[in-house]
Amino acid sequence: MPNRPTRRTTLLLGLTLAAAPATALAATRYAPHADAAIQATGLDDPAKKEIAMKIVCSAENSSLDWKAQYKYIEDIDDGRGYTAGIIGFCSGTGDMLELVELYADRKPNNVLQKYLQALRRVNGSDSHSGLDPNYTKDWKTAAQDSAFQQCQNDERDRVYFNPAVAQGKSDGIRTLGQFCYYDAIVMHGPGSDSTSFGGIRKRALGKAKPPSQGGNETTYLNAFLDARVWAMKQEEAHSDTSRVDTAQRVFLRNGNFDLNTPLDWKVYGDPYHIG
Repeated sequence: MPNRPTRRTTLLLGLTLAAAPATALAATRYAPHADAAIQATGLDDPAKKEIAMKIVCSAENSSLDWKAQYKYIEDIDDGRGYTAGIIGFCSGTGDMLELVELYADRKPNNVLQKYLQALRRVNGSDSHSGLDPNYTKDWKTAAQDSAFQQCQNDERDRVYFNPAVAQGKSDGIRTLGQFCYYDAIVMHGPGSDSTSFGGIRKRALGKAKPPSQGGNETTYLNAFLDARVWAMKQEEAHSDTSRVDTAQRVFLRNGNFDLNTPLDWKVYGDPYHIG
């Protein structure tokens, strides 16, 4: 895979994740809105979710074959240690640790369990201490196990996908907007600082009202994408904003709020199509 910008900004070296795990933030800050009257079509429709996974994979892995990424693992030199799996779980940001803990709970004595202590020690850093030289090989072995694949699916949903969709529905935005939220959480994490999802949404809310507050959906989503681009440009690793400019903006300009196919977009200059 090309060394292209990915990953969340909540915790580079020195970060705060140890004090405030992303999963805790996801569980508390982005729970579904209590008002059941607010309804929006959903990215959680299975066909739309499949589209979402393909679009994110085009940006994260330069491919539409997201199911081939269970085995993916490398250090992309972004300060987050190893990046791996279908959503880019990182050894330096806590979500990889929680994934491997879940796998150990569900399947004790698996090939990755012996790395748990090392993953706890390197959390919050880019260190490979205790992981090299065999961690990447063992990750790829684990990725052949359907139980580990399901763990990846479940952690993706718990930490990233479900909170994004729930917040999107609460804000009254349709499938495209929910996807914009999901892609932002994947890259930036579900925290509340200015360059995490919570801060990006807060910046957008300062410029426009979401439909749930009587705002125009196009205006609000443009404000959200503006805020997203600002956050991306705060870090060199994320400075290529094509996943917004030549993908999400294209869908929005076309008024494709339900992410209906066919879809054509580019990321890093590479064209993609879903028929």
